[in-house]
Amino acid sequence: MRDTLRALAVDDEEPALEELVYLLGEDPRIGTVVPALDAAGALRRLERARDAGPDAPEAVDVVFLDIDMPGLGGLDLAQLLGGFPAPPLIVFVTAHEDFALRAFDLKAVDYLLKPLRRERFAEAVRRVAELTRARTPDGPGREPGGTPGDQVPVELGGVTRFVPIADITYVEAHGDYARLHTPHGSHLVRIPLSALEEQWRSRGFVRIHRSRLVALGRIEELRLDGGNLTVRIGDRVLAVSRRNARELRDLLTRRARGTVDRPR
Repeated sequence: MRDTLRALAVDDEEPALEELVYLLGEDPRIGTVVPALDAAGALRRLERARDAGPDAPEAVDVVFLDIDMPGLGGLDLAQLLGGFPAPPLIVFVTAHEDFALRAFDLKAVDYLLKPLRRERFAEAVRRVAELTRARTPDGPGREPGGTPGDQVPVELGGVTRFVPIADITYVEAHGDYARLHTPHGSHLVRIPLSALEEQWRSRGFVRIHRSRLVALGRIEELRLDGGNLTVRIGDRVLAVSRRNARELRDLLTRRARGTVDRPR
């Protein structure tokens, strides 16, 4: 198993690319760094690496990728890489906060905001190194908690934690933010509830109120009292709006009969 990572850095702004290459070169876990000033050139480089095989000098373990670039953008490139038989890991490096949910839907390992902080950057490299070891045949095996797309990154005091979506019991809206509740605590993330509803519908999350989503499989009790419908999740009792009551009942009935998909 190799001791260092092979990285491709992609940014259309030369000063930003130089900084990214410098930070990667300073990290002892990174062995080689190849720069690219546009996503189209990066794609050609990655196609050559794919054709050469994982043990070739051209191989790439991880792409540190800007999002907002002319022509082919970072999200477009990540989507194309998803069709590779063994795609490199992806870390987005961007000045924009608004694409985080799409980025992790594309199974990004991390999402770094400019200006870059050394501690935060080092955390991203650490995670890439761990995932690379887990993917290697003689590595320790799959990392606990699932693949990057099965987790949500949350920041607290400059430290990023990755919360498994399977641990989330319900979600509450807080303006442009959402609070994710788990049996072990809650986390505030900059993702609108409407975006989570769309992205997590296939994972068994359903809206029960204009400001709340719940994991269908976490509902322990459905209660009708005086015309008001509530659900119980652990020690929390949550109100169900009249607008969402019928859909919720239908989903719970279908789930009990085994005719609705379980969350992944």
